[in-house]
Order: sequence, then C-alpha cells, then structure tokens
Amino acid sequence: MEIRAFRGWRFRPGDDGDISPFIAPPYDILTAEDKRKLLAGEANNVVAVDLPHVPPKELGPDEAYARAASLFQQWKDTGVIARDDEPAIYVYEQGYTWAGRSYVRRAMICGVRAAELGTDVIPHEHIFPGPLADRLKLTEATATQLSPIFGFYDDPKGQVCELLSAAAKEAPLAAGQLRGVTERLWAVRDEETIAAIAAALRDVPAFIADGHHRYTTARNYYLQLAESNEIGEDHEAGFVMFALVARDDPGLLVLPTHRIISNLHEDGSMAKLAAASPEFSWRKSGTAQIGTAAIQTLLDCSGPGAMAFVSGRSTSLWIVQLAEPDAMREATPGKTDEWRSLPPAILHKLIIDKALQPWVVDEVNVEYTPEASQVIEACRSGWAQLGVILPSIPVRSVEAVALSGAAMPHKSTYFYPKIATGMVFKPLE
Repeated sequence: MEIRAFRGWRFRPGDDGDISPFIAPPYDILTAEDKRKLLAGEANNVVAVDLPHVPPKELGPDEAYARAASLFQQWKDTGVIARDDEPAIYVYEQGYTWAGRSYVRRAMICGVRAAELGTDVIPHEHIFPGPLADRLKLTEATATQLSPIFGFYDDPKGQVCELLSAAAKEAPLAAGQLRGVTERLWAVRDEETIAAIAAALRDVPAFIADGHHRYTTARNYYLQLAESNEIGEDHEAGFVMFALVARDDPGLLVLPTHRIISNLHEDGSMAKLAAASPEFSWRKSGTAQIGTAAIQTLLDCSGPGAMAFVSGRSTSLWIVQLAEPDAMREATPGKTDEWRSLPPAILHKLIIDKALQPWVVDEVNVEYTPEASQVIEACRSGWAQLGVILPSIPVRSVEAVALSGAAMPHKSTYFYPKIATGMVFKPLE
C-alpha cells in the first residue's frame, strides 16, 4: 500500500487536552438516543456532523447534510477545530479492559492510496447501497473524511511498531475517555521517520477490519472527482484515512458475535435438534449457569470450531462441533475450505437455515451480541428459545478468507474496541 502523512483538523479543547466530550463511537453503531445523549453533554460533539440523520442506513434529506456542512465550517471559523501546521502520521493508542485483562492497542492514522478493493486494500465484508449513499452525500457536503477506516497489516519484524513507539513516549497531543476506553493521540512529523514507515509498508496490503462502506465511499468520491478531471492522482482525495494496527499487536482483540435465537416452537428441544443434525457431535455439559468464563474454557478445551448451545429457560449447555466436514462442502459448493470451517458459517448453513427450520414460527429471529452473558440472560428470561456462544475467529483466518476474495459470514467478527470518531479529520480538498 502507498501511505502518506496529512495535515489533520483536530478538536482544540482546553489546556488539559481532554477531548472526551467531543469524540464518539462510529456512526453506524449509534442510535438516535445515543446521539441525543452525546449532544446533551457537548453541543459540538462530532455526531452533530458525522451523524446528520438516524439511522444512517439510507440517504437522508438534503437539508441534514447541508446543516452538517455548515456546522463543520463554523467549527473551523470559530476555532472549535484547527488544522495542524505540518503533515503528520498520527499515533493513536487505545487502552482498555476485557474479561478482566488490560490491553493497549496502537494504531497509526495516515492516508492510504485509494486503491481498487482486492489489491492494496483487502475487504472481507459485503457492502450495501443505502449506507454508501448516506456517506457519499456527507463527504460531498464536508469535503472531509470524518472517521478513519480500521485496518490491520503485517509487520512481522516489528519495524513499523518500533518507529511508532518512540512517538508514544512523549506527552500526547490529545487524550480522552470513551465508553471505558482511554484514547490518546500523538503526531509523527519527522520526514525521515515518515519515509521509513512508508517504505516498510510499500509491498504490504491493508486489510479492512471495520469501515467497508466508508472506504468504498472515499474511493467513489475520489473517482468521481478524477473522472471529471477536477483533480490529479496525488490530490488529498486520492488518499483514504486509515487507523492501521499491526496484525500481531497484542491489543488487536477480535471478539466473536454470539447469537440469540427466538420465534421457535415450544415443542422444540435440544435432543430433537441433535437428532435432526447427525453431522454434529453433541455433548451435554450441565447448564450455562457455570458462567461465561467457564464456558469459554470448555470451548477452548474442545478444539477448533466448538460452539456452546444454550437451551431456553433451562439454560442447559451443550458443546457442539461439526463431525462431518463433507456436510459443509455439500451445502456450500462455491466456498473455500477456510470459509467452510468458520463456526458462524457452519451454524447458519447447517443449523439455523436447515436443521432448526421445523421449529421456526413464521421466520426465525436472530439477534447478535459480543456479550456471552446476554445470551444466557435472554434464554434464562424466556425471551429466547436458543442461544449460541461462538468462539473467537483468529485474525489470520479473517486474512485468509479476505485473500481468497470471499466475504466473512455476516456478524462473525467484532474488532474491539471500535475506533473513535473525532480524534482527527482528514481534508479531501
């Protein structure tokens, strides 16, 4: 990939550098109530511009984008945000706790050449026209990329990480807290260091972890301008803002997304489901009341592909594994073996879409959560008839599926934590 530094726009709070009131999670996971709460705390929170209408799953009214653009210009004019004097690669660090363990994840925020997907930038998700239309309209209105794409890259010798770590020893330019995550930002302005980072990554692709719609939007915006001969290939619009994390960074945590399943007949049971799916091994292991940590240990000890099924109010717990891989080959003839081995793919193709169907009322309802405790509670309360706690998918499996040109199964990974919006903005003009 080709990367370069840029002169970012940043919030300029008080002398303490605390930007907590101004930053927000990515637009696509926020509700109208989330937006209201963020703006109640700070009227200039980034959602006032980045989330012009809710939900952002389709194109909104023209006036919403016009208001966002007007407010963003007002921020520039009044000094709410200011542009850095020199181009920089920004070092972005997130500190967080998950399952009782503390992590630090370090990224670099930079511009990445807006390459065709599948070459220097590798996707793993499907995209949809509604969100693309919304994000393009906002980009056209603001001429700015408001939030970075979350990506990862290979740095086996730690060369890039070593260059970035030197900058993180200084006092940060900005710092804040967002939903329990510590957010900190530094700038690398030394031209030799920037050149060394760019050289180290020249033959390395960027894999998109999160932000497929935003990347496609940024590339479409660039192509739109380039095809009308308004800009050259080195224009700022030709480089997309990424927050890039080394694949082997110990803070690059990929959580599974568990399933909560409802709209099933009361006469269904785990025994009947097991009988309907003999291609699996089924092992009863008490109840889910043993807790999420113990369930995770059971999955780890059971080997690759093990899933924990939780049955209704009884919360009986079963460890389930595919025993006959040929069943997935028959069900998914156009897929690779890597894709067929993914637990979410196995679950949906052979259980939800097939074995479970005799007990479905009208249409099966599947809810998604990274919190295994929510699965157990939904079953215990009687709201759900079935819950499935899935194992984590290694980053290298995501990479392998992406390199094959395939898309990961829907809601199969949750890169945690999300990249904050509002740490820095990249101009596209």
